[in-house]
Amino acid sequence: MTFSIVARCPTTGLFGVAVCSSSPAVAARCAFARAGVGAATSQNITDPALGERLLDLMAEGRGARNALAMLTRAEPNIDFRQMIAVDTRGEAAVFSGARTLGVNATAAAQDVAAAGNLLANNGVPAAMVAAFQAGTGVFGERLLSAMKAAMDAGGEAGPVHSAGLKIVDKLSWPLVDVRVDWAEEGVIDQLHALWDIYAPQADAYVTRALNPSGAPGFAVPGDP
Repeated sequence: MTFSIVARCPTTGLFGVAVCSSSPAVAARCAFARAGVGAATSQNITDPALGERLLDLMAEGRGARNALAMLTRAEPNIDFRQMIAVDTRGEAAVFSGARTLGVNATAAAQDVAAAGNLLANNGVPAAMVAAFQAGTGVFGERLLSAMKAAMDAGGEAGPVHSAGLKIVDKLSWPLVDVRVDWAEEGVIDQLHALWDIYAPQADAYVTRALNPSGAPGFAVPGDP
């Protein structure tokens, strides 16, 4: 039902997650990222608590692979789970439990990992990783290019209805967190359109939080 990618930008230190699913509001349950720590997804028959627990382990100084191994050893229902993670060194980790649904696969390289279940074919995660690695533009665009590559490679076995993109920088809250919680079609295109609207304003929202007196105006009636 889900395919996702997590990545780190070695130049800026940004972490990001992009995820897509046939279920509603997938990003609310499956996408996790923490500035200065890493990014992760918890999917398949989802337990959202696992994403936060994985980031907690990484925040204690464990690498992505070590943290994921610890979590999988301790989790009693791990056969139902599929998880990926990337840490501050760009180390990527992947896991698919024995009861992961349908055609499922993972792929990983330095700074990036991808996974999916109920896929049209097992090459989808590898296509996502390759697209991210081939990208040379803005970090968010590279993540979205990976989602498009997933769809071009076949995507899920059925239709997708929700998607999300989350990026964290140096703050305790996301730099970007845009979502399509339900659409009948064109989910990735709609997510990209939201990114195109939000990305030029992202830095301004940071300024409004940290230095409101120096923040740009809203360009609306009544704005001084």
